[in-house]
Amino acid sequence: MAEDLIRYDILAQEALRGVVRKVLNEVAKTGLPGEHHFFISFVTTAPGVRISQRLLDQYKNEMTIVLQNQYWDLKTHETGFEVGLSFDGQPEILVVPYSAIKGFFDPSVQFGLQFDVMDENGESQEDLEDLPATQLAADNGDKGEAAAENEAPSEDKGEEEEGENVVSLDSFRKKP
Repeated sequence: MAEDLIRYDILAQEALRGVVRKVLNEVAKTGLPGEHHFFISFVTTAPGVRISQRLLDQYKNEMTIVLQNQYWDLKTHETGFEVGLSFDGQPEILVVPYSAIKGFFDPSVQFGLQFDVMDENGESQEDLEDLPATQLAADNGDKGEAAAENEAPSEDKGEEEEGENVVSLDSFRKKP
């Protein structure tokens, strides 16, 4: 097989991250439509991620936030987004580059995307096994405080429906 000098895998990831950028940009302008809400998993140590030391100590590698009822100041930029969330009753501003995102999931329509995240050495980090499984739910729907680690908001617990529409880039890659 010929070597992929065009790097379709990288181009596809950039295009799919553009979907996340466009969705978050719309939500920043007009708010969440209908029942839509998002689980966004990201690598806490990826270049450009800015979170408090308290959160970094608690979530050393990866964190999943939920944008649903209680978030504020969602701002999108060409390279990432920032959002205000409450964790254990303490307000925090998170800055997340799109390149740090490992997963994006909208459970209201069972749509999800998974991404490879490159570390400082340009190597791909492990694939995300199960997007909702490693939750830090930054919105529990009641007080706007963080839910317990590894616990999804109550309306999403145990919900796994057939026909989930999760697109993994591995499905497009040719196997050797």
